[in-house]
Order: sequence, then structure tokens, then C-alpha cells
Amino acid sequence: MLEIDGHSLSLEDVERVAMRAEREISLSAEARQAIAASRAVIERHLERDEPVYGVTTGFGRLSDVSIPAARRLEMQENLILSHASGFGPPLPREVSRAVILLRANSLARGNSGIRSEVVELLLSLLSHGIDPAIPEFGSVGASGDLAPLAHVAICLLGEGRVHGESGVPEPAGPVLEKAGLQPIQLREKEGLALINGTQATTGIGVLATLAAERAVETAEMAGAMSLEGLRGTPTPFHPKVQASRPHPGQAASASRLRALMAESEIRESHRQNDPRVHDAYSLRCMPQVHGAARDVLGFVRRVLEIEINSSTDNPLVFADSEEIVSAGNFHAQLIAQSLDFLTIAVTDLASISQQRTERLLNPDLSGLSPFLAQDPGVESGFMIAQVAVVDVLSELRILSHPASVDSVSTSANKEDHVSMGMEAARKARRAVACLEYVLAVELMCGAQALEFLRPLAPGVGVAAARDLIRDYVPALEGDRVLSGDIEILKKLVAEGAFCEVALRFSDT
Repeated sequence: MLEIDGHSLSLEDVERVAMRAEREISLSAEARQAIAASRAVIERHLERDEPVYGVTTGFGRLSDVSIPAARRLEMQENLILSHASGFGPPLPREVSRAVILLRANSLARGNSGIRSEVVELLLSLLSHGIDPAIPEFGSVGASGDLAPLAHVAICLLGEGRVHGESGVPEPAGPVLEKAGLQPIQLREKEGLALINGTQATTGIGVLATLAAERAVETAEMAGAMSLEGLRGTPTPFHPKVQASRPHPGQAASASRLRALMAESEIRESHRQNDPRVHDAYSLRCMPQVHGAARDVLGFVRRVLEIEINSSTDNPLVFADSEEIVSAGNFHAQLIAQSLDFLTIAVTDLASISQQRTERLLNPDLSGLSPFLAQDPGVESGFMIAQVAVVDVLSELRILSHPASVDSVSTSANKEDHVSMGMEAARKARRAVACLEYVLAVELMCGAQALEFLRPLAPGVGVAAARDLIRDYVPALEGDRVLSGDIEILKKLVAEGAFCEVALRFSDT
């Protein structure tokens, strides 16, 4: 049972719920008390008929319109109906679940002026496996992810669409009824509280960040395997080198590479009388490049850890002082910039990985059979796999253009600076998937390079990764269709299989 309180959710909690590894979620007693206290503040302001944004007034540019008491509930429902205007293919189900959890956790902080019944119904969607169909497009990441969150909120009203078991979105009402869930009637402030927040941007960002962290660990494994296949030296990974420039990511990368290559017979075979003074940058500078990505991801993680436990709607209710404050916590600029930074780091990891693949396949650089083919000329080996990687790398470079600088005024110039956070999140998610393909190809080529060096054994960590690859993808003994092999390895990268191997042989 995962208990949420608005303060202690972790990124890993979000992923477990998103992937259905955790479905029983409850509100803590403290959260219930905080929610009740904030709702009481709203009720007292309503009794005094005081002007409160989004409660007794309209929204956005219409905030100067006073709403009569008899129409305030209608206004909340209309807000959800009008804002559920996203379009495009639905986001994956795991993203939908992450969004629901994050919205519920934010509301659990007790700064939103809603009833606990609303949060309970959100959590019931998760426990019953009901995943709202959230269109991909519709948010500029300011005033919150209005359209994406409205497509979640509308399901609480028994309307909208949810992912069906067949994969085709279907009406939410019958699905709720089948699960024994009653649609809710929203009260004052509740519609606004449900859609004003950064949770769509953040939900995608959390899943992309965790996948990127697994990819960085996999990059160490792929790089170590390529270094062994190219008979390079791990000398640049010496602890004293890292201590002389003590960036934490660089030190962690070098430590991991040393551990993976421990006890390598290949290394010992060319320790003496090797005419090379040092290796190319894509091998020698792995700690500096991989380490840079580690440090970027560390920054992104810290930002997201704060964001997933924050109040991001508007206005905010502070029960201890009876204040209702209209502000801008819904603005996703920091999240957007962080995820743009993540995409840049991911792209650079793919770039250095591709360079190592090029060195493995180019006989002028590798000293191995051209394209690692058994019978080059008659066979093309991995030639086109690397061409496909270059195609992916071009896309990654385009994705690296920051979305967070692309502000456009909306809502009659009331919302005149926006973050474009959803686009930054979508790009980050796609960029990580592209990196997983690039690493899959490097792993495939690195494992093949080791076949040419038998009977010499690589380092213990590299050997374990090669054996994992061979459990799924046989050595290349003649040309064959490689697409299926690449998809298998990409899936293993995404699931963290190589990350687990790297961690098992860690010396940190």
C-alpha cells in the first residue's frame, strides 16, 4: 500500500504506479486533515461572498466577471468541459497513471480547497485500472497543463474517454459504472484545482528521467564493451585522474568503467609493446562525457523530486492564515528547461555511442573485420545498423532544440509568457527512446567484436553483459535481418537489464 501525503512521493513511486507495480494507494490521515482545513477556508469565504479567483469569478481573461452563487457549480463543470479540448493520439497508459498520481499527491498537500472525495475518486481510477485517454497535444505549460488535466478530470464526471482493454479509447461512464464508481459533482474551486498544475509535463518527465538514468548506466556498459573490442586502455579512468577534476558524475563513470573491465585478459594481451599512446576521445573521454550526463540527470532528478511534492494550482489556500493567494506555481518553466537539458545530455550520449560504433565497424580504425562481417564483401555485417543509428542521431539533434524558449502569448494576452513544458517533456521522452536504440546497436556490435578476440576474455562486467546479449541475440555468423535483434536489445536497455549488470559489478 502506497500512502500519499503530498510531501514524500519519490520518482520511483511514480514509476511503480505508472507501470502497475503498485495499485493500492491511499491518503494519509494528515493529508485528509489538511484537505479538510483548506476546504473549510473556501466555505467561509463563500459564506462571506468575497471575491475569489476561480471561485466567485471567471477564469483567465474573464477573471473580472463576477459569477452569481446559483451558477458557480455550473461554472466549474463548464471549465472541465471547455478545457478538455486536446487532440492527437492518446498518451501511453503509463503516462496517464503517472499524471493521476501526481495530481492526487499535489492536492493532498491541502492548498487547493477541495474535498477529500475528489482525491479519493482520482485514486480509485488507479486502483481499478481506469486510465483516462489524454490527447498528446493541448498544453503550453502555463496556467497548468489545462487540457491534459481536463481530460483526466472529465472522467470524474462520468464523461470523456478512457483506454479500453482493446487499446481503443471508449466512453468513461460505462467503465466507471462497471467498476462501481459514482461520478462526482464538482463544487466551488474543484474544477479549477483539478486542471491547474504541471502534472502532465512532470509525469512524462519523471518517466523519461528514470529511463535516462538506466540508459546512462547502459552507456557505461556499452562503452566498456567497445573499449575491450577495440583493445583500448582503461588507464584514463585512473582514480587520481578523476580526483584532479572532481566532478561527481565523472568520478562515478570512471569508477563504473574500471569495475566493468576488471580482470580483463584482453587488456593484459596488449599492455606491452602497444604502439598507441592513447585512444580516441570517444573511448578516452567516456568519464567526462558520460559523467556530464550523470550530473545533468542529477540536477533534473532534484527538480522533479521537489515538483512532484509541490502545490501547483491557483489560487492557493493557506488554512493556517485563512489566506487565498492568486499566484503562479502552475508555470512549468523550470520543468521545461530541465527536460530540455535532459534531451541535450541524452543526445550527446547517443553521439559518443555512435562514434564508438563507427570505430568498431571501420576496419581502418578497429583492426577487425570490416563491419564485423565473417566474410566481408559477400556479407555486409552491421553496415546498415550503423547507418540507421546516424538517422536516429539526426532526429536527436533536432529534438535538442529547446522548447522552453518558445513562448507564445495565449488567453487574450493574460497568459503572455508560457513554458511549452509539454513539448519539452514529449521531446525528452522520445529522445530517451532514440538513445536506447543507439545503445542497443553499440551493444550488438561490441559483443560481436569480442567474438573476434576469443579465446581472450573481457573484464568480468563486460563478459556478463556479453552473456546477457547472447541469451537473446546470437553472434553474427552470416548476414541476417537485424531489426528484430535491435528491438530485443532496445527493450532490454529500456527495462534496465544492462543497468542491473553494471550495478552488480560496481566498485562504488
